[in-house]
Amino acid sequence: MSQTTPFTGGLYVITYGCQMNEYDSDKMASLLAKTHGLTLVTEPEEADVVLMNTCSVREKAQEKVFSELGRWEKWKKLKSNRVIGVGGCVASQEGREIRRRAPCVDVIFGPQTLHRLPAMIDEVLRVRGDDSIKKKKAVIDISFPEIEKFDHLPEPEVNGVSAMVSVMEGCSKYCTFCVVPYTRGEEVSRPYEDVLHEIRILAEQGVREVNLLGQNVNAYRGVMEDGDIADLAVLMHAVRAIEGIGRIRFTTSHPNEMTQSIINCYAEIPELVSHLHLPIQSGSDKVLAMMKRNHMVLEYKSTIRKVRALRPNLCLSGDFIIGFPGETCDDFKETLALVEELKYDRSFSFIYSERPGTPAAGFLDEEPMEKKKRRLFAIQELLNKQTADISDAMLGTVQRVLVERLSRKSFDQVAGRTENNRVVNFSGSPELIGQFVDVEITEALTNSLQGNLIATPEADSHIAPQAYAL
Repeated sequence: MSQTTPFTGGLYVITYGCQMNEYDSDKMASLLAKTHGLTLVTEPEEADVVLMNTCSVREKAQEKVFSELGRWEKWKKLKSNRVIGVGGCVASQEGREIRRRAPCVDVIFGPQTLHRLPAMIDEVLRVRGDDSIKKKKAVIDISFPEIEKFDHLPEPEVNGVSAMVSVMEGCSKYCTFCVVPYTRGEEVSRPYEDVLHEIRILAEQGVREVNLLGQNVNAYRGVMEDGDIADLAVLMHAVRAIEGIGRIRFTTSHPNEMTQSIINCYAEIPELVSHLHLPIQSGSDKVLAMMKRNHMVLEYKSTIRKVRALRPNLCLSGDFIIGFPGETCDDFKETLALVEELKYDRSFSFIYSERPGTPAAGFLDEEPMEKKKRRLFAIQELLNKQTADISDAMLGTVQRVLVERLSRKSFDQVAGRTENNRVVNFSGSPELIGQFVDVEITEALTNSLQGNLIATPEADSHIAPQAYAL
């Protein structure tokens, strides 16, 4: 534990953005628990250290940051020894602007420097205690030391059955609308054995499902001990061999990186879920070219056909940007036609948001916002209907469910997730937590499913369920 920390309270972390940010926030909490003895609290007012992990993919997410900091500045005055930190992509992109607009911020760090957070906090405390320093400045580190952070983070600790594992950082695709290459750096993969070591530790703690994470996770190229390079397919084959791991997910992917070896995994690895999140952003080749996606709609559809030939029950989800500069009504109709043809499930769609520093920020955009809003409404109506149709089609089917926790619906029920990531509530014993069970779906609700337990195939197997805090 740090010798300089006077903290007696806790740590509050608020996270905006993707699963990568969620993963990073968990690592921040584990790190500061080890170095400064800080425990997570549910309200920022209760904390000695308050951290915001940010996302800059959309303008609204960025403005949320400054709005939240405005509130924090008011109550920091009530407890001046609090440390406020901002990390993530907004910090990487707008580091000094954050300090200018929100002088209450003490620490500003990027996605690649979160492992330096304990030393940065100690530096804040040192400067505060030095009366010779009249103007206290924020400690800022938004550099790009590639994957150095993974060598300095504590061993993973979980109390659950599902865990996210970051296998690579950054993006080298440079889509014209996206800030990720500028805020997280270019693609860098973690060494193959490092990833497997982390997953083995998680499995020993009772984790049954891992979600392999990356900005372009299917671009993974990890160095092996013999110097060879492992792609995502090789990695997933190794993950499935780890005792206890019964389910594998990966997100997020780029269509250009869906190699045949990864596609073949849907035939070769039964632990790989029948679910694929593969963003296309637009159904128009013209718009895709302006976005610099470097693929055509036909190529994307060919990839989906190949995967569905191996997994006919595959659930597909994606991301769609509406109103990209230059998008016409006909372009949008092509996007609707693509969604109608491929039948998406639980997808994300939003109006294009100009990101400073990206090529698209300089594109001419003459389409009125009202048109864009109407298009967004139309595609969301279609996507929501498709999601509901998939839920309805699950009625009467038997789904393999990983039991994760007690249900929030009823005291005598447990809850778990299907392969296509739907929550199912059903009557069952808490001892089922950590097991894969067979559940017949009896009711499809807006945000969850209801079911009946029909089989517990692991109950008498050699896999003993982990004991979890309830």
